[in-house]
Amino acid sequence: MTDLPRLTEQLLHVARRAGAGAADAVAAETKAIDIEVQGGRLEKAERAEEIEIGLRVFLGNRQAIVSASDAAPATLERMAERAVAMAREAPEDPFIGLADPDRLARDWDVEALDLMDPAPVPLPAELQEIALRAEAAALDVRGVTQVSEAGANYEETRFHMAATNGFSGGYGRTQTSIGCVAIAGAGTGMERDYYGDGRVHRSDLDAPEKVGRIAGERTVANLGATKPPTGAWPVVYDERVAGTLIGHLLGAVNGRAVARGATFLHDALGEAVLPAGLTLTDDPTLRRLMRSQPFDDEGLPVAPWDIVANGVLQGWILDLRTARKLGMTSTGNAARGTSSAPGPAPTNVILTPGTRTRGDLLAEMGTGLLITSMIGASISATTGDYSRGASGFWVENGEIVRPVNECTVAGNLRPMLRSIVPANDARTYVSRQVPSLLVEGLTIAGA
Repeated sequence: MTDLPRLTEQLLHVARRAGAGAADAVAAETKAIDIEVQGGRLEKAERAEEIEIGLRVFLGNRQAIVSASDAAPATLERMAERAVAMAREAPEDPFIGLADPDRLARDWDVEALDLMDPAPVPLPAELQEIALRAEAAALDVRGVTQVSEAGANYEETRFHMAATNGFSGGYGRTQTSIGCVAIAGAGTGMERDYYGDGRVHRSDLDAPEKVGRIAGERTVANLGATKPPTGAWPVVYDERVAGTLIGHLLGAVNGRAVARGATFLHDALGEAVLPAGLTLTDDPTLRRLMRSQPFDDEGLPVAPWDIVANGVLQGWILDLRTARKLGMTSTGNAARGTSSAPGPAPTNVILTPGTRTRGDLLAEMGTGLLITSMIGASISATTGDYSRGASGFWVENGEIVRPVNECTVAGNLRPMLRSIVPANDARTYVSRQVPSLLVEGLTIAGA
């Protein structure tokens, strides 16, 4: 196993020697096993081990970033020389720079986040068995004709970052996933659907039989789909797609969009953007979740904070650069890769759940569309005009009556978000915990 702290310090050393005024370095080592089966037999088996390193250097208000997948000493030297040369030619940006040392994260508790599975790395044969069980369960669902893909994979990543402002820290994360895609029908009446699960700890995963069964049941339920009627109808976004609607809100309050003025919520700080009583929280401190972390990717401390509280927008999602540009303070939401500069991004996001079931929302809706799948998007970042392809089920008198597809739902995100009614079915083990949502005032283009 590579000594990542030592490697990042070496990168900083060669950067200083090459003439960098300041620098930060990141190193990530990943081990992955990916298995797919089809027809009861092994279809694909891949195993990968790789290391990626990145170096960002500063010369005054200029910066440059270089990356590599080779940690040889000669590579580090070339990276530093190239980065400094690039920085000399880069445009000036008065808002870039490392964090002040007195603002850096200290004494974090990685163990409390529980991001590393203590179980042994699974053998390829174990993952193959999991995938075969999911495939068999999907094929046992009446009406399923084949499984186009069933797979299981494991990934372990270790990350370390160091900078000339004195920061040095790292952590690891594991993930095991199962997925299954089932097919039913034939010709133009063919339908497919999917279900999958991914967890930090393998022991938390859904059983393969559950994964395959749900994939099969979802697929069969879509058979015979037709277009819904055209008109203005209420819509329920099923939990599996409701997070996309909140995702548009997260994009609109991202510091990059705000700094460019490219957001329909540019004037909404301190105003209601969700119904009263609803809070949207960013929380990177939750145990065993994919986007939890002990510090952000600029070395700043992290803590839960409310993006929206009681319906009112509290702040923008910020990293150091966007915070400086807007005259604000970073929210500890910097994210980066080895080949890119930090940028603001949400971590684990939780929307206040409601007290009613999805069935209760359908009953309240009466007649309208239950969306379970979405494709394509035409979203105006500046106006909030919204149009997306959708499929799901037509609802009458609060009951599902038939599957529907090939339709478009359209509206404007600002009034849409102000009208949402949440159910109580959010999954608490995913990074975007959003329940099914009832939304009024959408136009459906169908038959």
